[in-house]
Amino acid sequence: MNTSFKIWKKNREQLLAYFNNYSLEQLNKIPSGFSNNLIWNIGHVIVVQQALVYKGSGLEGYVSEELFKLYMPGTKPTGNTSQQEVDDLKGLLMLLLEKTEADFRNGKFVTYNERKVGEGFILSSFEDAHQFNNYHEGMHFGYMMNIRKFV
Repeated sequence: MNTSFKIWKKNREQLLAYFNNYSLEQLNKIPSGFSNNLIWNIGHVIVVQQALVYKGSGLEGYVSEELFKLYMPGTKPTGNTSQQEVDDLKGLLMLLLEKTEADFRNGKFVTYNERKVGEGFILSSFEDAHQFNNYHEGMHFGYMMNIRKFV
């Protein structure tokens, strides 16, 4: 799991750079031909990680239901994200990494509700969910690399 956590941390650090390199307007811009924007992708990976790892383990996560409703799979940006919400997402990006790793090291993840995700993977454990989460976040990082060319 050490390598998996290192990969996740590196990806989250790369996502964090978007907050420093793009304005609020750029984070919110949905380029022509795209269905979402930079900030939606960041919010999305935050809530999906919480769903995959915490809800999949039958545990309460650390994000609100309101945030889930805004960024869960199948959603799209509904308007411009405020600076306050951007700041909140920025804070959650690394905080949730630290909390998840601490929860893992403290043995919080005991069971997992097996499920098949849309990409065809079967997740049977915390480890499976965490590995899939890294794949998922990398995929969205790739989308963001394309979006950034047009903002």
